[in-house]
Amino acid sequence: MARTPRAPWNKANPRKRAGKASTHFSPAEKAKAKARARRAGRRYPNLVDNMRVAAKKKISKTRASGRKRTATSKAKTATKKTKTETRAASSATKRSAKSGAARSKARTSAAQQKDPRGGLTAAGRRAFAEREGAHLKPGVTKKMSDMTAQEMRRKGSWAVRFYGRKPLPPLVDAKGRPTRLALSAHAWGEPVPRTVAAARRIAAKGERLLARYRRLKEQGT
Repeated sequence: MARTPRAPWNKANPRKRAGKASTHFSPAEKAKAKARARRAGRRYPNLVDNMRVAAKKKISKTRASGRKRTATSKAKTATKKTKTETRAASSATKRSAKSGAARSKARTSAAQQKDPRGGLTAAGRRAFAEREGAHLKPGVTKKMSDMTAQEMRRKGSWAVRFYGRKPLPPLVDAKGRPTRLALSAHAWGEPVPRTVAAARRIAAKGERLLARYRRLKEQGT
């Protein structure tokens, strides 16, 4: 049976193993990590949000390096003979058409990533993994009696984070339609809340699930 990868916070610091000095966030990067934690309802500091900001920092450096190489390449090719105005205009028209088609495809793809009933589709979870490096799982919709301890922990954590926060974000929009926050309940097998009281009932259920999970953990089951 394949081994389950260890969580990053259970691993030794790779920079220390390599004998390298630790790096530190700038004030702006630290502010970004705090903002991510606040939006997700997590306490800060925490490794999850620090890892996300560090990953984006690495991607930004890679892109900056790529832009520098591109600029150098353009400077070298600027001395070559250019194409005629007619061919340049034709090429520009084709590029514009391709760009428009690419933007339209991107908008369609983004719409397909969100389940209109709430939560993300399988394609949306794959896109999130590619973009953020986190592997999201579908919501737990089982009855409590059928859940494993880990499923109780996952659903309980979700319910408390989404509907136990104070103040609670809007559950319906100006037209009375449920917001994405409210619709996420459907992805977890719960009725979509339209009132604060309904949302608090889901949060209370989450507290019960977490309490049961802790009891099972203490019993070693």
